[in-house]
Amino acid sequence: MKGMSIEERVVKLAEYIIDTKDTVRGAAKKFGISKSTVHKDIASRLLHINSGLAIEVRKVLDENKAERHIRGGQATKLKYIKEHNEKCNKQEMKM
Repeated sequence: MKGMSIEERVVKLAEYIIDTKDTVRGAAKKFGISKSTVHKDIASRLLHINSGLAIEVRKVLDENKAERHIRGGQATKLKYIKEHNEKCNKQEMKM
Protein backbone atom coordinates (compact mmCIF):
# COMPACT_ATOMS: atom_id res chain seq x y z
CA MET A 1 0.00 0.00 0.00
CA LYS A 2 3.06 2.24 0.07
CA GLY A 3 3.08 5.01 -2.51
CA MET A 4 -0.67 4.81 -2.96
CA SER A 5 -2.92 7.73 -2.12
CA ILE A 6 -5.67 7.30 0.45
CA GLU A 7 -8.31 7.68 -2.26
CA GLU A 8 -6.73 4.91 -4.34
CA ARG A 9 -6.55 2.63 -1.31
CA VAL A 10 -10.19 3.28 -0.44
CA VAL A 11 -11.39 2.43 -3.95
CA LYS A 12 -9.19 -0.69 -4.20
CA LEU A 13 -10.38 -1.82 -0.79
CA ALA A 14 -14.02 -1.34 -1.77
CA GLU A 15 -13.56 -3.18 -5.06
CA TYR A 16 -11.81 -6.04 -3.25
CA ILE A 17 -14.62 -6.42 -0.72
CA ILE A 18 -17.27 -6.37 -3.45
CA ASP A 19 -15.43 -8.86 -5.67
CA THR A 20 -14.51 -11.35 -2.95
CA LYS A 21 -17.34 -10.77 -0.46
CA ASP A 22 -14.59 -10.75 2.16
CA THR A 23 -15.08 -9.55 5.72
CA VAL A 24 -13.58 -6.41 7.24
CA ARG A 25 -11.09 -8.58 9.10
CA GLY A 26 -10.11 -10.44 5.93
CA ALA A 27 -9.74 -7.24 3.93
CA ALA A 28 -7.63 -5.67 6.67
CA LYS A 29 -5.31 -8.67 6.65
CA LYS A 30 -5.08 -8.69 2.85
CA PHE A 31 -4.23 -4.98 2.65
CA GLY A 32 -2.00 -4.93 5.73
CA ILE A 33 -4.06 -2.32 7.55
CA SER A 34 -6.12 -2.34 10.73
CA LYS A 35 -9.81 -3.17 10.95
CA SER A 36 -10.36 0.38 12.19
CA THR A 37 -8.80 1.76 9.03
CA VAL A 38 -11.02 -0.46 6.87
CA HIS A 39 -14.10 0.81 8.74
CA LYS A 40 -12.99 4.44 8.41
CA ASP A 41 -12.25 4.00 4.71
CA ILE A 42 -15.55 2.30 3.95
CA ALA A 43 -17.87 4.21 6.28
CA SER A 44 -16.54 7.75 5.85
CA ARG A 45 -14.03 8.25 3.09
CA LEU A 46 -15.72 6.14 0.41
CA LEU A 47 -18.96 8.10 0.66
CA HIS A 48 -17.11 11.26 -0.38
CA ILE A 49 -15.11 9.52 -3.11
CA ASN A 50 -17.70 7.25 -4.75
CA SER A 51 -21.15 7.00 -3.16
CA GLY A 52 -22.35 4.29 -5.58
CA LEU A 53 -19.43 2.06 -4.63
CA ALA A 54 -20.11 2.81 -0.96
CA ILE A 55 -23.67 1.49 -1.30
CA GLU A 56 -22.45 -1.74 -2.91
CA VAL A 57 -19.84 -2.31 -0.21
CA ARG A 58 -22.39 -1.61 2.52
CA LYS A 59 -24.62 -4.37 1.10
CA VAL A 60 -21.75 -6.88 1.29
CA LEU A 61 -20.77 -5.83 4.81
CA ASP A 62 -24.39 -5.98 5.99
CA GLU A 63 -24.68 -9.48 4.56
CA ASN A 64 -21.46 -10.52 6.31
CA LYS A 65 -22.74 -9.09 9.57
CA ALA A 66 -26.02 -10.98 9.25
CA GLU A 67 -24.13 -14.24 8.66
CA ARG A 68 -21.42 -13.87 11.29
CA HIS A 69 -23.27 -15.85 13.95
CA ILE A 70 -23.48 -18.76 11.51
CA ARG A 71 -19.74 -18.60 10.71
CA GLY A 72 -18.98 -18.42 14.42
CA GLY A 73 -21.07 -21.49 15.10
CA GLN A 74 -19.39 -23.38 12.28
CA ALA A 75 -15.95 -22.46 13.61
CA THR A 76 -16.89 -23.69 17.08
CA LYS A 77 -18.26 -26.92 15.67
CA LEU A 78 -15.05 -27.55 13.71
CA LYS A 79 -12.97 -26.83 16.80
CA TYR A 80 -14.77 -29.47 18.84
CA ILE A 81 -14.71 -32.02 16.02
CA LYS A 82 -10.96 -31.54 15.73
CA GLU A 83 -10.49 -31.92 19.48
CA HIS A 84 -12.65 -35.06 19.48
CA ASN A 85 -10.67 -36.58 16.60
CA GLU A 86 -7.36 -35.84 18.31
CA LYS A 87 -8.61 -37.43 21.52
CA CYS A 88 -9.75 -40.55 19.62
CA ASN A 89 -6.42 -40.80 17.81
CA LYS A 90 -4.52 -40.65 21.12
CA GLN A 91 -6.70 -43.42 22.56
CA GLU A 92 -6.15 -45.61 19.48
CA MET A 93 -2.40 -45.14 19.75
CA LYS A 94 -2.46 -46.37 23.36
CA MET A 95 -4.12 -49.63 22.30
